[in-house]
Amino acid sequence: MLVLALDTATTVVTAGLVELPGSPGEAPVTLAARAHDGRRHGELLMPAVRALCAETGRDLAEVDAVVVGAGPGPFTGLRVGIVSAAALGDALGVPVHGVCSHDAIAWAVPVPEGSDPRDPGNLLVATDARRREVYWALYDPTDPQVRRISGPSVEAPESLGQRLGELGVGAVAGDPAFADRLGVAITGPSAPAPDGLVAVAAADLRAGRAPAPVEPLYLRRPDAEEPTGRKRVTA
Repeated sequence: MLVLALDTATTVVTAGLVELPGSPGEAPVTLAARAHDGRRHGELLMPAVRALCAETGRDLAEVDAVVVGAGPGPFTGLRVGIVSAAALGDALGVPVHGVCSHDAIAWAVPVPEGSDPRDPGNLLVATDARRREVYWALYDPTDPQVRRISGPSVEAPESLGQRLGELGVGAVAGDPAFADRLGVAITGPSAPAPDGLVAVAAADLRAGRAPAPVEPLYLRRPDAEEPTGRKRVTA
């Protein structure tokens, strides 16, 4: 099964063509990928998709499904990926599966070296939420499916950093810019990779399950809001 994977939930614009084997025991294989570090999501995403097709010699018409990161992420960037995925799915007549972007990051993080394999501690994934906050989610890395324990949520990193012990955190992945404010080293990927996005949706893809409508995980209201009334300019 050929899957197009997209994510614009972070500052990294991710696109990839991924081959998903039919056996549940086989991991997705990325045929080609593009990851642009920048905030020009609308300008970078579709050229990246065209580049993938050129690199692999595959046509978009060969794609069997689309998987898109549904966040959490800032409003403007996140909707670029979701709208693009929906448009491609409609044009190609293929299903569009939305997945939590943090789940895809967690899938790619190995159990830390030197940790107790029976209890390595929980994995925290933290990404930039703007407004001096982070989006975060907590995972059990010993679970074969990297089960999400808590989140996604949004919080000030200093507040979250004070609760790492309470949350049983053994490792942190995500945006390294928040290491100082969380008070802990951040390792692992800072953005989802195409194979991770597909891995999260693999069971549904293999079973041919119809996806639910993709719901973006904004976790808070957008900065811009529609005016509710006019201000009076006269007494």
